[in-house]
Amino acid sequence: MQNMLTIISNALCRVTGRNVGAQTVSELLIDLSEYVTLTSPAAPAMAKTQRQPPKPPPAGRVVVSRSFADFTPQATFDIKKCDVHRLEEGPPVQAELTREQGLQYYRTMQTVRRMELKADQLYKQKIIRGFCHLYDGQEACAMGIEAAINPSDHLITAYRAHGYTYTRGVAVKEILAELTGRKGGVAKGKGGSMHMYAPHFYGGNGIVGAQVPLGAGIALACQYQGNNQVCVALYGDGAANQGQIFESFNMAALWKLPCIFICENNKYGMGTSVERASASTDYYRRGDFIPGIRVDGMDVLCVREATKFAADHCRAGKGPILMELQTYRYHGHSMSDPGVSYRTRDEIQEVRSKSDPISMLKERMLSNNMASAEEFKIMDVEIRKQIEEAAQFATSDPEPPLDQLCNHIFYNEPPMEVRGTNPWSVLKSVS
Repeated sequence: MQNMLTIISNALCRVTGRNVGAQTVSELLIDLSEYVTLTSPAAPAMAKTQRQPPKPPPAGRVVVSRSFADFTPQATFDIKKCDVHRLEEGPPVQAELTREQGLQYYRTMQTVRRMELKADQLYKQKIIRGFCHLYDGQEACAMGIEAAINPSDHLITAYRAHGYTYTRGVAVKEILAELTGRKGGVAKGKGGSMHMYAPHFYGGNGIVGAQVPLGAGIALACQYQGNNQVCVALYGDGAANQGQIFESFNMAALWKLPCIFICENNKYGMGTSVERASASTDYYRRGDFIPGIRVDGMDVLCVREATKFAADHCRAGKGPILMELQTYRYHGHSMSDPGVSYRTRDEIQEVRSKSDPISMLKERMLSNNMASAEEFKIMDVEIRKQIEEAAQFATSDPEPPLDQLCNHIFYNEPPMEVRGTNPWSVLKSVS
């Protein structure tokens, strides 16, 4: 005990700078009381009021606290020049981006990416069945187009439709629930991957190229009603040789319809490269008498500026315009296609490393001090959580009951009987 008192006394001498000759515990406490406030267990509230300030960080460590004012609110970026056909000038070669726009674009594209990866997982678990065409890699197309048009404008696409369903305003959980055939799906679980709809969004169409003449018809309705709206009609490079597409071009040009025809050229139609399928791969020139532009479809800003240019062209009464978006899909054509029998894994990885649309936007914002890496990490965590919750809903929501199978065959019609798979199986259809 005496040794312990001696050690503490010597330490107190070094701290106080004077001689402390404590020989007992009580004497030592008296000496310490001049420098230390003792708190009894009966008064815990006092301890809270006497907390010491936090210790400064160790030498060499820097703590940075950044506010929104620290970030660049807006920046201008050089973008790839578009190739043009029958146009004196094309879209601008510079694009402005605000911090808010950049974060919104990133969140939307990353949500689509994570949603498609979750769909891939659910398909391999045999929870999603049937046709399923994924959109990962092409997110800049959907985001860029949506950023350039109005919510009241119209859009129709082919069967690779999940991304556009989301950008047109449908929640992730409704999309995944539709893929799993559940009652809470956007089409009540009866449409599946290729047949999703929303206001001013007409699907999701399973017949190759068939949506293009429908898009021309929607543009005709816009012209007839004089509402200054446009229709975006999308198709892939595999559908670009369809005869009905050229018929649509002809009618749209004759009537000067406000239609933006967009070919999403992801380099492969099913398992066939564009070079093996098309005598001419300049799809933006395929309209012949219709002006065309070829766009870097992996750059969301390039797509946005080109689509704005095209929409202004249509709204000015100049008739239709044709866009080719050069993009790339990471998955196969559909889930039944492994995607590596007609292209190498190295090719896919090279596109991912050099031209990924999400990484490109992220690097632009970081290098121009428009956001922090921590912000993107937080956003990624939030998106993953959102996707997991949507997947939980899509796997737990009940399937639609059999008596609702034939509902909504017609719009605004009285209930009618529908014959089932045999004469004795009769179902009812309610509008």
